[in-house]
Amino acid sequence: MPQDKNRQFLDFEKPIKDLFDDIEGLKQKAEKSKLDLTDPIKKLEERVLETRKAITQNLTPWQKVQLSRHPDRPYTMKYISKLTTDFVELFGDRNVKDDKAMVGGFASLDGQTVMMIGQQKGINTKARQLRNFGMANPEGYRKALRLMKLAEKFNKPVITLIDTPGAYPGLEAEERGQGEAIARNIYEMMRLKVPVICVIIGEGASGGAMGIGVGDRVFMLENTWYTVISPESCSSILWRSWDQKEKAAEQLKLTADYMYEFGLIDGIIPEPVGGAHWDYDEAAALLKPYLINTIKELKQMDPEERVRKRIDKFNKMGFWDELPA
Repeated sequence: MPQDKNRQFLDFEKPIKDLFDDIEGLKQKAEKSKLDLTDPIKKLEERVLETRKAITQNLTPWQKVQLSRHPDRPYTMKYISKLTTDFVELFGDRNVKDDKAMVGGFASLDGQTVMMIGQQKGINTKARQLRNFGMANPEGYRKALRLMKLAEKFNKPVITLIDTPGAYPGLEAEERGQGEAIARNIYEMMRLKVPVICVIIGEGASGGAMGIGVGDRVFMLENTWYTVISPESCSSILWRSWDQKEKAAEQLKLTADYMYEFGLIDGIIPEPVGGAHWDYDEAAALLKPYLINTIKELKQMDPEERVRKRIDKFNKMGFWDELPA
């Protein structure tokens, strides 16, 4: 992907930024001096790709958390636009209001109608305030449930895209029943008679993720995380400071490889070299076959069998060790 003037870089992506600066310098030199610097520019562009690959080969859990929050990373609406056509957004929970942090509607995926639902973060400061940074209120989860029931009524598969630092923890959210709304969603999603696929595309934090995270198949993109608490909050509880967030990320074992090893997810979806923020089209192209093939597989099951297997799957999650007395 060519350099964007507004592109942002994380600390460990600095070598890539330096290469982009060198490329920009050569381009300006070529323009001023009328020299043909195509070959050195091409070699630097190849080094960018190599550096992106090298940087992301051995990321720490905290670095993956940072990548999942990258400001240039594609959010739910971007994936919907790249994956589907004819998206019709639906609004409101028919009770309180429309929650902008939760989006959803019918769309066409490879010629078949599906219900797309997901948390949406803002792409700039104003949009982030409007979307509440992807932290849904109770009405957001109730809207999501309304759309799931609508999909069930018309026998259409449900696809949820999870990307949230957590459900909104404000007093007004608690007053309107945040806990009940999430619990109700978990209960109802267990019993949905249509195929349900959940994909963690960024942050998968706590009940905010679980509120739309119960499915026949749960996938994670490779540079995402999924756990009961963010590393910063975990650090503040255990060490009374955010300074130990990297250690907390390591101890929480929140990355996709650990989640798959623990049996909490069904698969890991690869991202473009360096992360999904480098190529939106490729990120969607890598995700799309998983959705299409999984829907095809799940449609072959009887609805009652699908619900039974979904319940059994979540009942079997978790393990423990008993210490000797």
